Amino acid sequence: MTAQQGPTPEFAVAYRDTMLMGLANEMKATKKVLAAVPDAKRDYKPDPNARTAQELAWHLAAADVQMLDETADRKFVMEARFKDEPKTSAELASWYEKNFLRAIERVRAMSAEELLTPVDFYGAFTLPVVYYLGFVNNHSIHHRGQLATYLRPMGAKCPAIYGGSYDEPWMGGGAETNAA
Repeated sequence: MTAQQGPTPEFAVAYRDTMLMGLANEMKATKKVLAAVPDAKRDYKPDPNARTAQELAWHLAAADVQMLDETADRKFVMEARFKDEPKTSAELASWYEKNFLRAIERVRAMSAEELLTPVDFYGAFTLPVVYYLGFVNNHSIHHRGQLATYLRPMGAKCPAIYGGSYDEPWMGGGAETNAA
């Protein structure tokens, strides 16, 4: 049996650049969903076992940024890094954009060697740190979808995410898509 070769430095850099481009686009949609949460209804939750809209929005924003920072640090820790939660949805959306973009630049500055550093993820597994960018992407999309489902029951409009929504129709090139 032949030992399997790990990712090359060129692959790590290309993967990082591709993921960061996608994450920057996802951040724009996530920011719209965070900003759409009505401040007067931030304590809404669809079920007694669910997080409130405020808890979910803060988790989404803070954990996304923390995971990017931890990727750059090449070390994951359970303790929440950010303690000062913004007071309004507009402040949270602004905080998220500013800190997400800052953290992306930290990852963009990593060398190929740093990107290929094997890093433990809470004792569950160890991967080259560049692969955790996929976790950031999936985490963001997962919780953004949860939060988007809170919006209409709170009396808010659901922004377009991938194409149009009923509240924000897509008007680009051809047939309109008004899903969700």
